[in-house]
Amino acid sequence: MTTTEQAKATTDATTDQAGTADPTHRADDPLINDLGFKAAQHARYTELRERGPVQRVRQPNGLDLYLVLDYELGRTALMHPDLVKDPEVARAALDAAGVTSYQGRGRGLGANMLMADPPDHARLRGPVARSFTPRRVEALRPRIQQIADELIDAMAAKAAAGEPLELVEDFTAPLPVMVICELLGVPLDARDDFRRWTLAAVSGASATPSAAQREGSLALNQYFARLIAAKQTAETPGEDLLSALIELNREDADALNDEELLGTAVILLIAGHETTVNLLGNAMAALLDAPDQAALLRERPELLPAAVEEFLRFDAPVDQTPLRFAARDVELGGVLIPEGSAVTVSLGAIGRDPATGAGEGRLDVTRTDGRHLSFGHGIHYCVGAPLARLEGVVALGTLLRRLPGLEPAGAYAELSWTPGGIMHGPVSLPVTLAQPVRPAQPTEAP
Repeated sequence: MTTTEQAKATTDATTDQAGTADPTHRADDPLINDLGFKAAQHARYTELRERGPVQRVRQPNGLDLYLVLDYELGRTALMHPDLVKDPEVARAALDAAGVTSYQGRGRGLGANMLMADPPDHARLRGPVARSFTPRRVEALRPRIQQIADELIDAMAAKAAAGEPLELVEDFTAPLPVMVICELLGVPLDARDDFRRWTLAAVSGASATPSAAQREGSLALNQYFARLIAAKQTAETPGEDLLSALIELNREDADALNDEELLGTAVILLIAGHETTVNLLGNAMAALLDAPDQAALLRERPELLPAAVEEFLRFDAPVDQTPLRFAARDVELGGVLIPEGSAVTVSLGAIGRDPATGAGEGRLDVTRTDGRHLSFGHGIHYCVGAPLARLEGVVALGTLLRRLPGLEPAGAYAELSWTPGGIMHGPVSLPVTLAQPVRPAQPTEAP
């Protein structure tokens, strides 16, 4: 099978999750992830938490599942050996709801570590994890700084020309895309396409069939199939991560096969930029709504590393974990989760769980007692967490220092948020500049 054929096979079972409602769901199960829920999710999570830390809920696609809203129970769920990624243990529930995005290995976004259980998980994760060590990531700081400064220079030029500024489009989206593309060895010619394809591919809470969702997933797979094929035939291997994984395949028969290499490349692009786009967007939305906190960070940039943790707690960039499935009956927080059930952990709700001592909905960039699970927990802890943290520190610090007059062009309450799927971030952040842009300083990042 050629890599292009592999890409098509990887997407054959559409990532669309629409279907006929499960007739077994209870009428009083709260509905989550529709447009109304996404628009006011923190208030809705508070209401659900008051009912109990583990709730049986339903999605617009008709799938019933168990939602975990408690910090300690979330940690337990994310490490529980009987809550697995293999969808076959929940095949009856998935089929009843018409959910076609979980049809086993090689479907949807491909075979990758995010959707794997042991022992495959360790084999798929190991080669990638070696490229995301804190030391290797720290070496990327100068380049991330350069990208941040170039994007701000472009914003300054737009402002000087009288053009409107939109922070997601101008800064928080392109920076993570450029960083992960350079790390993977992906040309930037499709940068805008990557963003569009990714948003479509992960918008899995739709209540109606989504051609865009299928097309986004297929486009990503086909693009990387062509890129991998080109790298495999190159006379000399590149120094990028994707080339390194290809070389590993040639040297080690137990390494990633072609299907897994394709799935790994796609998931690294998605997870390597979309989560950071939302981290930066959520952080700037919060700071624009709390100018005193922005002023404090400008005065005390040494607070930035801890402030990034506060932003992750305050508004998790991944709202809910990808589904896990009960391989047998599981008791969690006094709730019996029957074998064959779907389970998700709300990282967004957990960040504001009063039991963490973090304070329900107050942003505090000096906080040291806040706890979150925004990078997950256990074996599926985000392999790119060091990179996301570094991008957060450099990007936010550069924005705050170089754009002291950055102001919102509208009210926080009027912002539009990601309407579907498991991600959470502002769709756009219109801003204005009340003061001149400050020049770049190569050593500005703490």
